[in-house]
Amino acid sequence: MWDGREGDLAMAPKSPREAVQKTKDIREGVQRELDYDPLVDATDISVKNMNGDVALSGTVTSYPQRQEAAAAAKRVQGVTRVHNHLMVLLPLASYRDDAMLTTAANNALALTVTVPANVEASATEGDVWLTGTVRNRFERDAAEQAIAGLTGVRNIVNDVEIFSDVEAADVTVLVQDALDRYALIPDDSDVLVEASDSTVRLTGHVRSWAEHDVAIDAAWRGIGVRNVKDELAVTGR
Repeated sequence: MWDGREGDLAMAPKSPREAVQKTKDIREGVQRELDYDPLVDATDISVKNMNGDVALSGTVTSYPQRQEAAAAAKRVQGVTRVHNHLMVLLPLASYRDDAMLTTAANNALALTVTVPANVEASATEGDVWLTGTVRNRFERDAAEQAIAGLTGVRNIVNDVEIFSDVEAADVTVLVQDALDRYALIPDDSDVLVEASDSTVRLTGHVRSWAEHDVAIDAAWRGIGVRNVKDELAVTGR
């Protein structure tokens, strides 16, 4: 079982020159991935990196591009954190007034079978607020996904609350068993699961954002879970 200390030493650059080279390699890797991704126009995106801590800044022309840029950065080996500072600068043809965008967003929510009827949207200058209650994170995510691709959306503020009248089961063992079943999580993983009062806490180390997301999804699948505390460290190797 890995305690993290030996891994941290192994990951540490042996010299300042190696540290600079590693930073340069990760930054260039992220830039190449942004250029490679057909869903992203990386023309006005700049990338900064400090030992795997990556920051994206600049502008894109749609909200889905903003989200995809962050996802692309997380795919690159060595990236341990992504700060998405990208701004959505809508083309004039994509502008929608508040009433039009609010109507379009609520229509999209109503047409999405996985979104409860009480979830509502309101828009101001391209920013869309979501409110209401859902039973789990997946319904909450479905509401955001339903409106993310609408013309005129610059940003989404998801204030939907998770509420379940089902008493949370003891999901500690269930979540740990799920992680053991998943191919992305290695057998010697030190990821630990603790559950209390509808909250699941995950600690330990994962090698990539793909492993991280699998672990978080497994925690949210527990019956009655209302909150997941993500204390996982992405090592980037």
